[in-house]
Amino acid sequence: MNPSLELQLKTLPSEPGVYRYYDKNDQLLYVGKAKNLKKRVLSYFNKNLSGYRIKIMVGKIQRLETTIVNSEYDALLLENNLIKEHQPFYNVMLKDDKTYPWICIKNEDFPRILLTRNVIKDGSEYYGPYAKVRPAKILLDTIKHIYKLRTCNLNLAPSKIDDGKYKVCLEYHIKNCEGPCEGLESKEDYDEKIDAIRGIIKGDFRKAKAYLINQMMKHAENLQFEQAQLIKERLDILEDYQAKNTVVNPNIDDVDVFGMTSDETAAYVNFFKIRNGNIIQSFNTEIKKILEESDEDIMEEALIEIRQKFSSDSKEVL
Repeated sequence: MNPSLELQLKTLPSEPGVYRYYDKNDQLLYVGKAKNLKKRVLSYFNKNLSGYRIKIMVGKIQRLETTIVNSEYDALLLENNLIKEHQPFYNVMLKDDKTYPWICIKNEDFPRILLTRNVIKDGSEYYGPYAKVRPAKILLDTIKHIYKLRTCNLNLAPSKIDDGKYKVCLEYHIKNCEGPCEGLESKEDYDEKIDAIRGIIKGDFRKAKAYLINQMMKHAENLQFEQAQLIKERLDILEDYQAKNTVVNPNIDDVDVFGMTSDETAAYVNFFKIRNGNIIQSFNTEIKKILEESDEDIMEEALIEIRQKFSSDSKEVL
């Protein structure tokens, strides 16, 4: 062991923090977290080390760096960010370079709703990502069966509509659009639909149901029974979609559910994002073990990274 590293080991702090190991070429080998930096780092240099790969890594260490933080949780967050930024050779990572689909509500007058794999910072709203494209397509198809939304890329600014710049297209004539381009649908009515759709995407069906029931009752009161029946069919589609995605009941609070099984070489993590009793996102991944990591360590890393990936801020994790 070189004298500089030996001196660093003797002066390690006992606070929580993150440690980083470097080789002779100053390449980052490993990033780790600890409740007690001194105790954790010194354990790597124990003569009774088990594990061939750990011994190989320790033999390459020429220097180390430490960062003290306020808590063990802060250490976990910092460790996760450093691993993602530097991708050290000996760290377990969710090696995932796939681009996932998102449902996008465009930042525009009479916003379109579409599926995309490119997140653009233009003020649009993005919901996801979805681990597989099929659930996102089913959700989007369900929304389009319930609501008549525009699909054209016209600039529907109020001034252009007022000036009569546009004419309704085929989508209007086949009853897939209400014709906002000619002022046949008000911005207030369209925005009410978009607000209800936001709820559906988030797993909250109350506004959507209230909107459809209100529309159905209006048609019935005006003796427009055919239109009322069409709305009833849309309501049935929504309730069928909700039933297929309800876990137990809609009164369950927001919660993230994780499960894991493992063997000697890898761990397999499952994730469900549940909102208002409905599974709105799911994800599973395989994590290869590199340094005989414990299930607890792997789950900690996976929990932080997956929640960041799926933009989850739920206060309850199971």
